[in-house]
Amino acid sequence: MAISPFNPPVRTLMGPGPSDVHPRILEALSRPTIGHLDPAFVGMMEEVKELLQYAFQTRNPLTLPVSAPGSAGMESCFANLVEPGDKVIVCQNGVFGGRMKENVERCGGQPIMVQDPWGRAVDPQKLEDALQANPDARLVAFVHAETSTGAQSDARTLVELAHKHDCLTIVDAVTSLGGTPVKVDEWGIDAIYSGTQKCLSCIPGLSPVSFSEAAAEKIKGRSHKVQSWFLDMNLVMGYWGGGAKRAYHHTAPVNALYGLHESLVMLQEEGLENAWARHAANHNALKAGLEALGLSFVVPESERLPQLNAVSIPEGVDDAAVRSRLLNEFNLEIGAGLGDLAGKVWRIGLMGHASRAENIVLCIAALEAVLAEMGAPINTGVALGAAQKVLGS
Repeated sequence: MAISPFNPPVRTLMGPGPSDVHPRILEALSRPTIGHLDPAFVGMMEEVKELLQYAFQTRNPLTLPVSAPGSAGMESCFANLVEPGDKVIVCQNGVFGGRMKENVERCGGQPIMVQDPWGRAVDPQKLEDALQANPDARLVAFVHAETSTGAQSDARTLVELAHKHDCLTIVDAVTSLGGTPVKVDEWGIDAIYSGTQKCLSCIPGLSPVSFSEAAAEKIKGRSHKVQSWFLDMNLVMGYWGGGAKRAYHHTAPVNALYGLHESLVMLQEEGLENAWARHAANHNALKAGLEALGLSFVVPESERLPQLNAVSIPEGVDDAAVRSRLLNEFNLEIGAGLGDLAGKVWRIGLMGHASRAENIVLCIAALEAVLAEMGAPINTGVALGAAQKVLGS
């Protein structure tokens, strides 16, 4: 059987990721491939590191993109910092806190779980209680922006508590980097990881990470080898370290890194604070439209992540049928709920290039059309005006 070239449909991506990729980044991906040790490429690597330091708001020398998606960024932080027998306090308020627990166990560590309801931020008092009950804990891990629920935790406060008890911190910023404030140096974060496919408007497949000097010292002083050869920062830095001379470690995804470089240049051009403000403003417009439609948010407003919106599915509405119609009739992707929220919520992303006015209008109009035709208990004829009023203010 003859297989033809694959031509994907053109979609508007408003799920939990990937998000819409900016045309400038798609163009950057098509530039000529050069060797991963070519002096021109090495020069670009230095720029990527500097641009990532800007995005993370850090001067950490150990700041680089892992050549794999955000899950590998997560694993690189745990594999490098957790040694067998280490006690690690893991805060869980959604799916991705559970993945942190898995990483601790696979590294031979002992996870101490701090549980919060799905859809709520991590409770600092619960973390304080766990730290007092476990004075031998070595690390605290938490998700800054929980993609499964749209809840955002107070990273600064949680890091301060961890440091007060002599613990290093590991922070998941997969959905927050570039979309909401992330201030690694100011907040004192020790290890942080993210992904390129969300608020950075880039393709999936790379994971920016950053390690503080304290974290780097712990990695260098390990009594056991890092269990992953590929993710061992002692080896990776031979390739990503400073200077023109690089030790071969792996063949970097050259064209994907062109895309990341372009996305970070665009973030620099827009300005980090402006990007944060854009995501917040567009969230307010989407919120106005969805609430006028009669939909409610799962996360309290003070704990809500602007770029990932979890809204309750109206009573009697078929979750999968709505998402299927949006995809097939409007080429619009929104996300389903995960874990405890499966079948109960839709996750609507406003991340990176997807965070723009025309996407908000499309999403609200399409949702209203599909839900009204299904006979769902919604308010018709008012949602678009409510959103446009905010957009025009």
